[in-house]
Amino acid sequence: MDRNKISGVLFGGAVGDALGLGTEFFSKEEVLKYYPDGLNDYAQIVGDRHRSRWQTGDWTDDTDQTLCIAKAIIKDRDIVPETVAQELYAWFGDCPMGVGRHTYEVLSLSDYLQYPEKVSKLIWELSHCKSAANGAVMRTSIIGLWNRDVEQKAEEVCKLTHYDPRCVGSCVIVSLLVNRLINNATISKDEIIQIGNRYDPRIQEYVELSDSSDICVLKLDDSDSIGYTLKTLSAGLWTYFNCKSFEEGLKAVIHEGGDADTNAAVACSILGAKFGYDSIPKHYIDGLMRKEYLSRTVEQLTAIISNEIGHFEN
Repeated sequence: MDRNKISGVLFGGAVGDALGLGTEFFSKEEVLKYYPDGLNDYAQIVGDRHRSRWQTGDWTDDTDQTLCIAKAIIKDRDIVPETVAQELYAWFGDCPMGVGRHTYEVLSLSDYLQYPEKVSKLIWELSHCKSAANGAVMRTSIIGLWNRDVEQKAEEVCKLTHYDPRCVGSCVIVSLLVNRLINNATISKDEIIQIGNRYDPRIQEYVELSDSSDICVLKLDDSDSIGYTLKTLSAGLWTYFNCKSFEEGLKAVIHEGGDADTNAAVACSILGAKFGYDSIPKHYIDGLMRKEYLSRTVEQLTAIISNEIGHFEN
């Protein structure tokens, strides 16, 4: 197992999350207003009411939830949905910042630990089966590091909070894509569409859009669809199809505004899997507030995943 790729996925997602906070919820016009020369460093992030809650170089709930899955893997040496649910619930109990409304509603119910998937389905049904937020796809890249039952694991972990088939399909696509990339393989647009169609036909439109050379067609700052799982999926796929470097993809996504921290967390996890940790500009790594913790997590995961692959091959 390539540690450079594993580190790329986790550090890439954290960098995208931390820098993307600087343009989260901005329109493209506001991005240009606040960052006329571009957002290039965590220290540039404007200190408004929303962003000032985080310290310079810190990530948000996107990476926090990814690390909940990491903790569960380290604990069980496997991806056990019940343990992931326990970690998510414990994290939520500490009143973290920036939790999306859908995730908040699911984790707030008192029966969650006993029946996580049933609670998730109930909240979705109460939305008249319309809630398809991006709170699951933002944390799913880590599932792609596992080399067995990736699709099943991605489905199960997604449904712990997000039951909509668009959410499940998004998680499966991103997880399988990351898995291919860390194993030095690729995946075609047609194959991605086939995977998406197993879950919801509405996914195809966003896969098709992501194949455009112009990121503007994704309308990532559209106020009516900020936080939609398929918008975030399209941002990640756009960088996979179009970008020649990690930094190119990071800059392209965050300067579109919208749900920029989540869009960049997913996109940069994919780019980290594609190009590796060594492709991430050093100042982004050095500027992360909790980089030592992330490094220790990578070390533990690399050992577990490598051992798991060895047992599986034997």
